[in-house]
Amino acid sequence: MIKPEELKLATQWLHVLRNEIAKAVVGQSQAVEQLLVAVVASGHVLVEGVPGLGKTLLARALSQALKLQYARVQFTPDLMPADVVGHSVLDDTGVGLGRLRVRKGPVFTNLLLADEINRAPAKTQSALLEVMQEYQATLEGQTLPLPRPFLVMATQNPVDTEGTYPLPEAQLDRFLLQVNIGYPTHDEEAAVVQLVTTGRAGHELPLEAVQPVLDDVQVLELQRLAGLVHVDAKVVDYAVRVVRATRNWPGLEVGAGPRGSVALVRTARATALIGGRDFVTPDDVAAQALAVLRHRVTMAPDAQIEGRDLDELLQAALDSVEAPRL
Repeated sequence: MIKPEELKLATQWLHVLRNEIAKAVVGQSQAVEQLLVAVVASGHVLVEGVPGLGKTLLARALSQALKLQYARVQFTPDLMPADVVGHSVLDDTGVGLGRLRVRKGPVFTNLLLADEINRAPAKTQSALLEVMQEYQATLEGQTLPLPRPFLVMATQNPVDTEGTYPLPEAQLDRFLLQVNIGYPTHDEEAAVVQLVTTGRAGHELPLEAVQPVLDDVQVLELQRLAGLVHVDAKVVDYAVRVVRATRNWPGLEVGAGPRGSVALVRTARATALIGGRDFVTPDDVAAQALAVLRHRVTMAPDAQIEGRDLDELLQAALDSVEAPRL
């Protein structure tokens, strides 16, 4: 059970964190909110959007607002698994001369930005499977734990598919959320241009105003509190029914598995905590359903030929499930 003072403090922390990110990221309120949900729920995020919408800026702003280690890997066709996880090298100095020494890769951090993850081949993508699921990496037979908290934020461009390698279902299922970033409104785009072009060189990002406000201890405390948020059995049943509805919905060839139900409850808990509540409502489940499910289902070929929209199919499936009254 969460104490009132703990709930109040958690809400204040998240409010401050949201405000710091907003100093660099104009608009995209839904994407920012879903990124906060991932942080609180201790899950990974796949961010999808055309180039130039601020995907990398969003990750940089989050990392700067948190006093956490940050690393970025630009995924390319020639990237090897050892470039991500690490490798062994011969020690040519000191007492260990001639012995193998493990050199840790960029995954040994708190916040990892996997930029354009679908640009790397499957063998490199698979290097993240153990990392994302078990929060550890195996190097030369040694199992090394990753620092906590640990969050992978991966980006991909949904339009340009030339030279890309689609993520397999097993890899997609490791992401808690898939966040779609769309074009900003006219006013938001004007504000972006003003922010980026005033008083700075072309290569500079508007990050100087973002101050670190939370450290690793506070983030871990938020994740602990999220696990204590109460979820009524009727709400759990509702989340399960939403996920099961995708398995036989017209237009969907493959529905979400049980991990989707787990993710839906986890994100609903985080949503409730961000909202300053110690209990989950059906609205919390519905608010995260599309982001939780859109990368766990597969459209049927006839729906793709007809040009159906995946989110519209998922929304229809969600609307067909009756929410409980608490």
